Amino acid sequence: MENRVFIDPNNKSIMRIEERCVNCGQCLNTCKNLNNLDDDCINCGQCILTCPMGAIVPKYTYQDVQKYLLNSDYTVIVSTSPAVRVAIGDEFGYEPGEFLEREMVGVLKDLGFDYVLDTTFGADLTIMEEASELKRRIENQKDLPMMTSCCSSWVTYMEKYHGNDLNLLSSSKSPISMQGAIIKNYFASKMNLNKEKIINVALTPCVSKKSEIARPELEGMDFCITTSELAMMIREAGIDFKAVIPTDFDSLLGKGSGAGVIFGASGGVMESALRTAYYLLNNEPAPIDFLNFTVVRGEVPIKEAFVDLKVTKIKVAVINGIKNIEMIYPRLRDYTFIEVMSCPGGCIGGAGQPMMSISKLQTYRDKRMKNLYADDANLKVRNSYDNPDIKEVYRKYLGQPLSEVSEDILHTKYEEKIKTSV
Repeated sequence: MENRVFIDPNNKSIMRIEERCVNCGQCLNTCKNLNNLDDDCINCGQCILTCPMGAIVPKYTYQDVQKYLLNSDYTVIVSTSPAVRVAIGDEFGYEPGEFLEREMVGVLKDLGFDYVLDTTFGADLTIMEEASELKRRIENQKDLPMMTSCCSSWVTYMEKYHGNDLNLLSSSKSPISMQGAIIKNYFASKMNLNKEKIINVALTPCVSKKSEIARPELEGMDFCITTSELAMMIREAGIDFKAVIPTDFDSLLGKGSGAGVIFGASGGVMESALRTAYYLLNNEPAPIDFLNFTVVRGEVPIKEAFVDLKVTKIKVAVINGIKNIEMIYPRLRDYTFIEVMSCPGGCIGGAGQPMMSISKLQTYRDKRMKNLYADDANLKVRNSYDNPDIKEVYRKYLGQPLSEVSEDILHTKYEEKIKTSV
């Protein structure tokens, strides 16, 4: 009798190594406990982290990236998600969750990437569009509550289980999708690159992004590799990570704001969006307590708060783990804005992060989260709208949030999907 989740051979996020599987049922338990599903895969990949035999792994694509790195006809660009910099060290003997941003950039340069960019730029761009969208919905009192759309597993869940409410999802693309679109349009023109010869690589803690970038409406990224795949590339190249020269991101689309950095933690998108929403609604910076909005931080399953945006007061919720959305669904209309992340703790607990003992997962997630918030607190630029690169891309290319150009390349629509479980 099958006691495991079904994995379609065409699944772009995960795969099973059959000879390792002992049919123990742990993957099925994970799917049920985390998302309240049996085997209707939404590509979160948490079964990877809890499989005791290492039978379930990310669908590896790093070998394809390596081929392009060796082909001088192409410009290979990598964009790094926030949660990778606090997890890559776990593969190489550093303290749990150590913040290794410049070391990460250095090793990517050593691997041969032509440009190393920071997806926190894409996160800042997402906030500018999403906060503007929230402002418009509040003013029009339409399509509320607005729900975040950064987590692709969450979007898939909505498409399968709440197809009638897809209008509630923010139309803003995820940070990596926005990053990909800007690179192949604005960045390519700015740097005089042939966009047909650009290979865009997203380096993420997430396996779900592998499926996301394959969606035709979210084109822009060519490959998605995980933190664990980066570790494989480093080892196969014979690079001593601890001997790497720390390096800064390439200029233009370089490091984003603190608001972009905390996208990697549950509640980070909410906190970042509220900082900018306040500014957009009032044309003035948010009060200082918006920069340390602890009520939405941490791994509590459901975090709720009343937020005074000066011109209006709203109720928000942060959902840590998809199954918890069903607990508030009967009173959904009580809220104005809802963040949902599939993986425990947010992206810092993504299935593309380094493998370890299940008993250590919580400790490592706590330290990763702590160090992301510490970086935010230490940065001079903590609001997305203050990011100089963001200002430039709007001034020279996009015009303004929700402009015709922005709507064309930074926003998308969702369609109801059929559940695969029986």
